[in-house]
Amino acid sequence: MDSRDSSHPDSHPGSHPGSHPDPHSGSHPDDRVARIQAEWRRERPDVDVSPQAVVGRLHRLAGRLTAELRIVYDRYGLGEGEFDVLCALRRAGEPFERAPGELAAHTMVTTGAMTKRIDRLERAGLVTRRRSGDDQRARIVALTRPGLDLVDRAFADHMRNERRLLDLLTADEAASLEALLTSWLARMETPPTAGDRPAGPPR
Repeated sequence: MDSRDSSHPDSHPGSHPGSHPDPHSGSHPDDRVARIQAEWRRERPDVDVSPQAVVGRLHRLAGRLTAELRIVYDRYGLGEGEFDVLCALRRAGEPFERAPGELAAHTMVTTGAMTKRIDRLERAGLVTRRRSGDDQRARIVALTRPGLDLVDRAFADHMRNERRLLDLLTADEAASLEALLTSWLARMETPPTAGDRPAGPPR
């Protein structure tokens, strides 16, 4: 899929896939993904562009959601990664601490990226680092009192923001979407079997 086409802000508005909008399709006059599909169907009728209807819209939606979520992070002087670290520490429960490697696993980043995040949070007085009692070579990262206060306020604000965004759907739509995304994500995260892997180039 040409994901950049389907999410680029300069893409032109258009209709449901095809040359004319379908009033019963649920598409909107400014549906840029539909316009892009129509253009590709015209230019490359030999290629199936139907996946763009889902993946292209998810790509655009992810960008819009990220921008909306960052409004709250900015309000508290945090980047998205720093917010994730504070939340991972807060979820650990008292004494609100984890090892850097554990934090990296929880937030799905490299240990190098995690070190940079921790450095910034430590300079801001939101976390501290100490040596582990079991292994003096290991470090433990913990929330400070200001860090705990900040993440509690930021997380409550964050969830209110997510509720605002999700309330653009009906309760039934949200429940259906949750089920679909849960199923799709589980399949994406399941390691492929040998038979599922794409064939490599000829040797």
